Amino acid sequence: MAGQHAAVPTGTVVRVRVPATSANLGPGFDTLGLALGLWDEVELSVGDGDRCTVEVEGEGAARVPRDERHLVLRAAHATFDRAGAPRVSLRLRCRNVIPHSRGLGSSAAAAVAGIVAARGLLSSTYPLDDDAVLDLAAGFDGHADNVAACLYGGLVVSWGHEGSWHAAHLTPHPALRPVVLIAERSSSTEATRGLLPDRVPHADAAFTAARAALLVHALTSEPELLLAATEDRLHQPYRRPAYPETAAVVDQLRTAGIAAVVSGAGPTVLALTLDGALPDGLDTTGFTVRTLAVDTEGARAEVV
Repeated sequence: MAGQHAAVPTGTVVRVRVPATSANLGPGFDTLGLALGLWDEVELSVGDGDRCTVEVEGEGAARVPRDERHLVLRAAHATFDRAGAPRVSLRLRCRNVIPHSRGLGSSAAAAVAGIVAARGLLSSTYPLDDDAVLDLAAGFDGHADNVAACLYGGLVVSWGHEGSWHAAHLTPHPALRPVVLIAERSSSTEATRGLLPDRVPHADAAFTAARAALLVHALTSEPELLLAATEDRLHQPYRRPAYPETAAVVDQLRTAGIAAVVSGAGPTVLALTLDGALPDGLDTTGFTVRTLAVDTEGARAEVV
């Protein structure tokens, strides 16, 4: 890598903050995402050697790789490749707060952080526009709903078309007060996705499509409709065996009139409330309860 740093001067530093996200939101399977006020922070800089270095503190620090296998670095390298820029040695520092493998978009946040930080390093020398960044992040992570919410903040509707990914950014209703019940145990997206059938009844598909459309309206204009709008027959019923405790909490909350769903692939529960309050007597054993703001800024990068 020596001699290849001309496009990105040695010592250049970019700091990035990326939010947690909750995908699906009930019926919006692989389409809807919401950014939440819980942030990972990343610092990426150009070194003067031939090796990449990684420092991590916080969530997952004892488990993540400390070399070029680290997800943030892999995403950063993919960004250099996409831009046609020569790779350089990189120094990575991560302060992780988003829980790993809990359905709060930790891997999407890491991918977005690496891509946004790398774009900051490349700057005008090898420019990447917002569409390219979204497409790269969605293709890299595999979940456009999470990465779009992480990139743009607020509420997003994402979709794929002819091999590319796209997203529409919407502003959630200001009264929305999300509460997350973060499960102590982790879950695998791949494992829970494997529980989904190849086909679903037409009536269930039509029911869920109607609720997904209603959910966009409820989240942006009429939150009083959230309980009905978060009903789902497409994926959550099939995933219940993977996390019975999560399903039980969702059931308790919905019975009490709270619009609760499984966050992403679980096992965290997302309650879409208007006051941040949960019903008395709710059994939250095995969960950590946190009231979070909706993040409205998305990924933020600063060259220092």
